[in-house]
Amino acid sequence: MTKQVTPARPHLRLGAQLLQRKSVDAIIADNEGMEPGQQLRRTLNVWHLTMISVGAALGTGILVILSTAVPMAGPAVWIAFVLAGVTAFLSALSYAEMASHVPVSGSSYSYAYATMGEGIAWVCGWCLVLEYAVSVAAIAVGAGQYINESISVFGLSIPDALMQPPDSGGIVNVPAAVIVLLATLLLIRGARESAWVNTLMVLIKVGILLFFTAVAFTAFNAGNFQPLAPMGVAGISAAASQLFFSYIGFDAASTAGNEAKNPRRDLPRAIIASMIIVTVLYVLVAVAAVGALPWTQFSDSESSLVTILSDITHQPWVALLFSVGAVIAIASVVLTVLYGQTRILLTMSRDGLVPKLFGQVSPKTGTPIANTLIVGVAVATTAAFVPLGQLADATSIGTLFAFSLVNISVIYLRRNRPDLPHTYKVPLYPITPVLGFLFCGFLAVTLGMETWVAFGLWMVIGVLLYFAYGRSHSVVASTRQVEHRKTAAAAPDASISQDSVSPGHS
Repeated sequence: MTKQVTPARPHLRLGAQLLQRKSVDAIIADNEGMEPGQQLRRTLNVWHLTMISVGAALGTGILVILSTAVPMAGPAVWIAFVLAGVTAFLSALSYAEMASHVPVSGSSYSYAYATMGEGIAWVCGWCLVLEYAVSVAAIAVGAGQYINESISVFGLSIPDALMQPPDSGGIVNVPAAVIVLLATLLLIRGARESAWVNTLMVLIKVGILLFFTAVAFTAFNAGNFQPLAPMGVAGISAAASQLFFSYIGFDAASTAGNEAKNPRRDLPRAIIASMIIVTVLYVLVAVAAVGALPWTQFSDSESSLVTILSDITHQPWVALLFSVGAVIAIASVVLTVLYGQTRILLTMSRDGLVPKLFGQVSPKTGTPIANTLIVGVAVATTAAFVPLGQLADATSIGTLFAFSLVNISVIYLRRNRPDLPHTYKVPLYPITPVLGFLFCGFLAVTLGMETWVAFGLWMVIGVLLYFAYGRSHSVVASTRQVEHRKTAAAAPDASISQDSVSPGHS
């Protein structure tokens, strides 16, 4: 009998490995077949999921990015919000269908793995790291100004040295780092606890935005909308590209697939409902803000809405109330987007593309503690030292790329796996996913050259990491190679090493 020696680390050829897909059936089987101590707990219903999605999106564009978008689009900033919202909504419809097909925590990373192969899946996952982790840092950066507005009522202030990153005249952004670390500690306690805290924060921020709208409309001046688009179509599209950053959070709900009680039914509902809520509130507040304050008077401050309220009411308590609510709103976004990042890395870890440490779940809390701590500390450090504008643009381009892949994934599964169960279908197929892809491409090309260069460097780093770790540790590639060797050694006396291989990868 010939002794068969099994290599310790089997590999496919590079081209074959990059194109190797992980079937939808395998993705679902792997997630359902985890050992009890390593499973995430299914505790979230459609209300929790909707609040996660709203919590991740609502607030950022209005509270932080608005004051930089108005000078670009003028009074037509509300049109820029609509353009960005339509782009996001088209992709949200595709996300909803994919979530009904692949109800797991991997979001667009898992969708790409099932349709376009490991190479594109890795690129998508790396874009999601940019989207989630960097956006958390960008969001947290905007909290400092609102904290200062809150304590200014008492004659106090945080010095710029402790509220701005080095490039903005400070040393370190302490409030941003603190908010990220507090969210990290809450996420470690458990998904259900985090979801209830997030729900409370979402209700508070919806309340303060409606409060702002009611006050701003008392000073509404229709003349502030003339001329509507002083910078032309180019200004509107440039603002829309930046404001797209405000909508990216809706896909955070799709990262809760392994913790949802009924993911096939509830994830599509949560995604679509959250997009409607967020878009309506963004446009409403943008119209109210420009109606109350001429667009030429918007400053670079992240707290323009507080300035409007103060000018209208001349009451310090109003500014205090809104500023405190704004800090809570920003904290909600930080919490939910940070949650999404940890779940993406957990899924990638279980596929072998990032270290196993990111995939370990605590039996006590049902959360990936090490994963959450690593991500939290890294994001807090980024938020403390990197300016908001650079972070927001970098996040947008990564998100647009990931959204484009989701639209393509819908078309692939409709053509190749029409038998898959689903609870939601994209309307007007294939027009909707094609338009979603084209809209994402349009906004991407309007981003500046510096953003594209930064994105290119990010992709180069991602490719290097894949070859350094992911290529040699890929579970799917290893499984395929073992199967090929078994087929090649089909003689009756062949002795094949029975490595532990998940049957779901076939």
